[in-house]
Amino acid sequence: MITERRVVTVVRRALARGHGGRILTPNVDIVRQARSCPEVRAFLDDATLVVADGMPLIWASRLASNPLPERVTGSSLIWSLSAGLAADTRSVFVLGGDTPDIAQRAADRLATSCPGLAVAGHRSPPFGFDADPAAVDDAVASVVAAAPDLVFVGIGFPRQERLIGRLRSELPRTWFLGCGMAVNFVAGHQHRAPVWMQRAGLEWAHRLGSEPRRLARRYLRHDAPYALRLLATAKRRG
Repeated sequence: MITERRVVTVVRRALARGHGGRILTPNVDIVRQARSCPEVRAFLDDATLVVADGMPLIWASRLASNPLPERVTGSSLIWSLSAGLAADTRSVFVLGGDTPDIAQRAADRLATSCPGLAVAGHRSPPFGFDADPAAVDDAVASVVAAAPDLVFVGIGFPRQERLIGRLRSELPRTWFLGCGMAVNFVAGHQHRAPVWMQRAGLEWAHRLGSEPRRLARRYLRHDAPYALRLLATAKRRG
């Protein structure tokens, strides 16, 4: 795993050579699922770059005496990659968001903040569109027609990874980042936790407070116990 700065460098150099790729940002929940789900393991195997999105993963690596360089989130990468590609006057496509105008708002904000960045397109498909093959075909066709250098796909894991798998076969020279809620954050529709909570590994608590009905079962029944076991195992190994 590598630093955020290195991710941007690798992507820019690969695009200059005409090579595409896929960035995956596993958190505790994804790592937990990968232990029992072949599909999730396949996403990790298919990734060109893998970075750790979750402080428990960083802490576990340190306890195991094999420290990861830093936490790298999709919410940060959407900005740093946009800035890096802007320097090369390259293009992005924003796909995702909770309401019909979110992707456009996010794309406009990225373009304004990163002069030189071209917006190849944007699309906020309705929730559940990926269960309709015709709707998926339509979304894929719109991205392929735009031929962007980088696509931010923020429709939630693992749905976004499945869609990226489909798009990669159509756009082998394009890079893809599954970025979850980052599209909403960029658009200003939702807000990330304060920096101090991010650094303290408490961003999950902020998210839980914002969406308790959706996240309580996942965070409290599954992810928190797994994170504790992960840290305990890492300490014994270290």
